[in-house]
Amino acid sequence: MHTLPLSIPADHPAFAGHFPGRPIVPGVVLLDQAQLLIEAATQRRIRGIAMAKFLSPVSPGEALWLDYDPAASGVRGEIRAADRKVASLRFTLMDQAA
Repeated sequence: MHTLPLSIPADHPAFAGHFPGRPIVPGVVLLDQAQLLIEAATQRRIRGIAMAKFLSPVSPGEALWLDYDPAASGVRGEIRAADRKVASLRFTLMDQAA
């Protein structure tokens, strides 16, 4: 299992409408940032999302970690804030060029 810090800036524009009065990080932002980190770390392109579960809301500025485990055809992982699991995910990968 590999671990990387996952950062969502406290002034991210998604907070303006998600949700007024009690902003939380949208799930799509968590997945987007996880995808970018995994692609950079593995040098593989992600094809799609096989599974995503959002388990706990994330507040602006909260410190997050991405734990992931790459395999030949996919990547499993979870996003956490300290010991609290925030999301679990599974991405499928593009085929590698021969």
